Amino acid sequence: MIKLFVKLAIVALLANAAFHIGAEYLTYIRFRDAIRDAAMFKAKNETELMARVMELAEQYEVPLDEENMVIEREERRFHVNGWYDKEIEVAPTYFYPWHFGLSLEVVKPAIYAVTP
Repeated sequence: MIKLFVKLAIVALLANAAFHIGAEYLTYIRFRDAIRDAAMFKAKNETELMARVMELAEQYEVPLDEENMVIEREERRFHVNGWYDKEIEVAPTYFYPWHFGLSLEVVKPAIYAVTP
């Protein structure tokens, strides 16, 4: 009987960790896609894109510092590189610092391209 409870506790801990890690990874994917959309359709220059990225970070509750982001532009192509660390609760009262890296290369469609 005790073995069953131990096994159930281990399964519950693993399910809890998988849920929290999965939820944060899903947030990361949505955040990354929102940056891609902003670079492709909304931003006209690097400064505007950086401002939009910081708004998105606040919206998605991502602890992103502006110092950790680099945005470069070459004609219709944006290069977005950066990273952030977020503490994820993998077990009750145990948090693990998870590293998320961002590396995007976005080409604006010609219809949205604005010359600098």
